[in-house]
Amino acid sequence: MSLLIGDTAPDFEAETTMGRIHFHDWIDGDWVVFFSHPADFTPVCTTELGYTAKLKDKLAARGAKAIVISVDTLAEHHAWIKDIEDTQDTVINFPIIADPAKKVAMLYNMIHPNADANVTVRAVYVIDPNKKIRASIIYPPSAGRNFDEILRVIDSMQLTDNFKVATPVNWQDGDDVIIVPSLTDPDEIARMFPKGYQEIRPYLRVTPQPNK
Repeated sequence: MSLLIGDTAPDFEAETTMGRIHFHDWIDGDWVVFFSHPADFTPVCTTELGYTAKLKDKLAARGAKAIVISVDTLAEHHAWIKDIEDTQDTVINFPIIADPAKKVAMLYNMIHPNADANVTVRAVYVIDPNKKIRASIIYPPSAGRNFDEILRVIDSMQLTDNFKVATPVNWQDGDDVIIVPSLTDPDEIARMFPKGYQEIRPYLRVTPQPNK
């Protein structure tokens, strides 16, 4: 199954380190960062999960939360959490899904047989409060992810959901943004962007971030 931006995130029930969940109920109006890791007791994953735990407040400020999955068992997850907390100096504060039968991993296309048929790749899905997939990023099992980039993508999507703008290359929250080309009425532009804008080309108009 190939999941595309705009698709409804598939629903499922599963056991997690924080109890059994019904995924759509668990979303509960939040943004969700749903990501997979290849296996428990692996070094890159240990650093990723430790860092994600430290992002709880930054995620919460964006109305977001994290959930993780691998094809290991619940007992293995619980044992591994002790290592993560000890080596990364944090407390794991999000659920880790146990998926030894690979049902959820297959549902979300997290098993890539040409990479490794037995483990999940490093997939990331950002899911909005309406349960729609808004972004997906796939890394090979060997490459650790940049979770600051995932926060940046959430910031961009939340901004562009509320204003007729797009975010340019390497944009960070607070930087100038681009007025979408479909907005052409001068009066509407003046009303929506009272700080003004610079027209570099008719299709490339830069304005200060409107909510700052």
